[in-house]
Amino acid sequence: MEPENYTQTSVFLLLGFFEEPELQPILFGLFLSMYLITLFGNLLIILAIISDSHLHTPMYFFLSNLSFVDICFTSTTVPKMLVNIQTQSKVITYTVCITQMFFFMHFVVLDGLLLTVMAYDRFVAICHPLHYKVIMSPWLCVLLVLVSWMTSVLQSLLHTLMVMRLSFCTRLEIPHFFCELSEVIHLACSDTFLNDLVMYFTAALLGGGSLAGILYSYSKIVSSICGISTAQGKYKAFSTCASHLSVVSLFYGTGLGVYLGSAAAHNSHSSATASVMYTVVTPMLNPFIYSLRNKDIKMTLKDSLGKKLRKSQFSCC
Repeated sequence: MEPENYTQTSVFLLLGFFEEPELQPILFGLFLSMYLITLFGNLLIILAIISDSHLHTPMYFFLSNLSFVDICFTSTTVPKMLVNIQTQSKVITYTVCITQMFFFMHFVVLDGLLLTVMAYDRFVAICHPLHYKVIMSPWLCVLLVLVSWMTSVLQSLLHTLMVMRLSFCTRLEIPHFFCELSEVIHLACSDTFLNDLVMYFTAALLGGGSLAGILYSYSKIVSSICGISTAQGKYKAFSTCASHLSVVSLFYGTGLGVYLGSAAAHNSHSSATASVMYTVVTPMLNPFIYSLRNKDIKMTLKDSLGKKLRKSQFSCC
């Protein structure tokens, strides 16, 4: 007997953090604070780069794009979670779930691709400093970002269309606070072999390919830094990519930790908790990493805040 298709009228239930009702007010305040910090921090990075002409370089062009993507990445999941906590509702409609899944996949892949592009930028800057401006031309920078956007859109669209052809049964409980691709696929009554195959293939191709590109770039960077004779020269070269390396470690470390940990534990609550690190904490910490470890960003932010304070003091007088 063929399973009945309920996808046009059904809703999904996001179980997330609803197991302990007494913690809901605390969780709401915590996630709202983290979301606002993420928005404010990344917007501050973007505004600092736009306002300072000295930061109009390829590295900061890619960083501003990364900050924008981090805002969008967090905004695909956290606002809906906050609404659900506030209204004590676990419901998410089929249309909203599919839309959320599309944008989540789009921005998480785009995040990884931009980090790869930034690694290539650091490779050119350190290994080919005399040709840096020629190689990293404005045209190439825009092209790299556009290719990253198009690649992430196409893979998200592919997964979304493949999910939309599935038939779903009556038990539609997702043990997360957002619609995650693998969880949605495993709720289907119809055959999901092709979906799983494409999901693992694209994860290996885009995720593994991005990580391989980053590792290759940094292997060349380390080799080039080791060839510098002075300790000061080595420190200066390494300091230009320290922030990026920290963000890459955080992004891939939490991502791999979430999926490897959830696969081993088979516990929905621990899996949802681990996902918070990947989807909420990482985008929140990125601005702090770049503002604390990057002298240019730090100086721009200090100058901007200093000017605002002086203007406020002058207006008060």
